[in-house]
Amino acid sequence: MSEANSQTIIIDGIEYNGASLSDEARDQITNLQVVDRKIAEAEADLAILKTARATYANALSAALPTN
Repeated sequence: MSEANSQTIIIDGIEYNGASLSDEARDQITNLQVVDRKIAEAEADLAILKTARATYANALSAALPTN
């Protein structure tokens, strides 16, 4: 049983019983959950990339000759 079937779901401030939702509504909830997870993963990846970029920029600065 999916998460949407077994709990109360609040959408736009309105509570819904997951079991009473249509299959289409439950599918869309699942789709939103998948997309939200992928967005979170992408944000984590972006944070890693930004950290790596800053590290490489610092290494470049250290490798340049000083005047």
